[in-house]
Amino acid sequence: MQLDLSGRTALVTGSTQGIGYSIAQGLARAGARVAINGRIPERVDEAVQRIQQDVPGAETVAAAADVTTEAGTADLLKVLPRVDVLINNLGIFGAQPAMEITDEDWRRYFEVNVLAALRLTRSYLPGMAGEGWGRIQYIASDSAVVIPAEMIHYGMSKTALLAASRGFAKEAAGTGVTVNSVIAGPTHTGGVEKFVYELVDSSLPWDEAQRRFMREHRPQSLLQRLIEPEEIANMVVYLSSPLASATTGAAVRVDGGYVDSILP
Repeated sequence: MQLDLSGRTALVTGSTQGIGYSIAQGLARAGARVAINGRIPERVDEAVQRIQQDVPGAETVAAAADVTTEAGTADLLKVLPRVDVLINNLGIFGAQPAMEITDEDWRRYFEVNVLAALRLTRSYLPGMAGEGWGRIQYIASDSAVVIPAEMIHYGMSKTALLAASRGFAKEAAGTGVTVNSVIAGPTHTGGVEKFVYELVDSSLPWDEAQRRFMREHRPQSLLQRLIEPEEIANMVVYLSSPLASATTGAAVRVDGGYVDSILP
């Protein structure tokens, strides 16, 4: 398949590392002009340089801004007033006993993982609809439907993204703009390695620690390994392309499969 995004501008939030970086890299390889976003300008510049090294000839935009705030989003919109592809990837996660999650914690997870995406969707969807073409995606998680006991605040935020993506798909009906969510399974990033070692013996070699984590904490996975960021990115790039024109309002799974699936 020819995934050609030449002439399109894409914004990937939280794209200086991990899944976001892999998505930005994949979009650049498909020919898109890609805006790299993060809060720290130096890290954004480093990611831009890596993209240009990994994808010779890539056209990139350094879009340093804290999109979890209204002021930060306004700054981003000055640099990038319109986009063709919006990937709402930014998110935080962490283990915390349910009864110790404070009001402040609940608010923080909602504001970072959900409200930032909603604010950007409101900002960019009208322009896409006016052009008759656009792609909006929310990077959700299997935690949206199989809520982890050790981080229900994170699960709550990802469930909210499924609702938001479906609702905005209805808002965009008939405009040529598609809105989807990608249900990502446990993914191998630096942050997840740290998270795994919070839940299993930190003295274990990585391969053994990963297997134990999957066996004890994610036993529903058919894949029985962490997913690589590039595997998430492959789906996101496809959904961003013209070839995915008939897919909207969907929650597309890249979760490693489930023993007894409750997902569509």
